[in-house]
Amino acid sequence: MDSLAATALPDLWDRLTGAQPDPDLWVVLATLVAALAAVVPHSLWRLSRNAVTIAHEGGHGLVALLTGRQLTGIRLHSDTSGLTVSRGKPYGLGMILTAAAGYTAPSLLGLGGAALLAAGHITLLLWAATALLVVMLVMIRNAYGVLTVVLTGGAFLLVSWLAGPQVQAAFAYAVVWFLLFGGVRPPFELQAKRARGGAGDSDADQLSRLTHVPAGLWLFLFHAVSLCSLIGGGRWLLEG
Repeated sequence: MDSLAATALPDLWDRLTGAQPDPDLWVVLATLVAALAAVVPHSLWRLSRNAVTIAHEGGHGLVALLTGRQLTGIRLHSDTSGLTVSRGKPYGLGMILTAAAGYTAPSLLGLGGAALLAAGHITLLLWAATALLVVMLVMIRNAYGVLTVVLTGGAFLLVSWLAGPQVQAAFAYAVVWFLLFGGVRPPFELQAKRARGGAGDSDADQLSRLTHVPAGLWLFLFHAVSLCSLIGGGRWLLEG
């Protein structure tokens, strides 16, 4: 048994940290088109936006923990909204970074994923995403949120363990393209809501109250992060 474990662990580590071959260009382009198809049409976006909400609320939660706040729970709702609750000072750098993390998280996760794929670390990306979803599941506080995270994490787990290299590559590229494109649309939706006089308690408005910087400038930051991540991450994926 000890001999088997001694052999299996290095093999597992090599599989996790080793580089996999890049997929053909047609696979990269096909996954790009698939991601666009999930983001652009409103009917599909109403469903696929749930995945962006997971990344959005996960971003709030992760940064809250990293800045020393106490994360008490995350809720995901069927209308694709979400809520992350943390305890700590209601002001200061930690609170500002936590509030700013939501709208930037999907794009930055996509950018990080693109960097991993450009380096050939397809398996590492899939396993890291699965691990993050498992950690997030512990903090979910409503049934719909549990269902959404379990289904998403299950998809990553099945692909990473059972699928062949080509399917894993296609899945990983589709996910990263989706995060890059999916991170662009929510700031525009928030901008439209604010133009109609809604979303008065949005992340941008909360940041404005915390920093006395106009909400429009925070919205500009969300746009800048999402568009720059799309350009940079897309270039890595296409050149990889």
